[in-house]
Amino acid sequence: MATHKSRLVEVFEYKGEGNSLKIWYKVRNPLRVLLNVIVLNICKFLPSLTLKNFLYRALGMKIGKNVSIAYGVMFDLFFPELIEIGDNSIIGYNSTILTHEFLIDEWRKGQVKIGKNVLIGSWVLVLPGVVIQDRAKIASYSLVNKSVWENTFAGGVPVRKIK
Repeated sequence: MATHKSRLVEVFEYKGEGNSLKIWYKVRNPLRVLLNVIVLNICKFLPSLTLKNFLYRALGMKIGKNVSIAYGVMFDLFFPELIEIGDNSIIGYNSTILTHEFLIDEWRKGQVKIGKNVLIGSWVLVLPGVVIQDRAKIASYSLVNKSVWENTFAGGVPVRKIK
């Protein structure tokens, strides 16, 4: 594990021709990615929070009690099982939570841990290796590229403490 700008991620070098995304099928079994794509895209549009959470758990995500995931939320297609969301948290409309990133000469993966009673506004992007601690609130349209402390109101691009 390596840290990258306040994020805990594993870094894998790529020395091939072109960029690291070319080897995506070696990073994760294509059939597993296909299953993830189908289930996660169905969940984006499901109105039932109970059914959504059931399907997310079936993919290996750790979803607490009373978690509400809004319409259009997208979770990582490669490693959804690296996502953990604590009890009573809300993930806002069209937010995206990633656990991997492909770069030119490397690719990275890392857990995303979202604590209890966390509010993530709409259109938020959470990068791999981030921890959002209990009772934090993230403003809409934020880029969460580093961990956020408990009881903090944060927002912006990149995210910073507001209160």
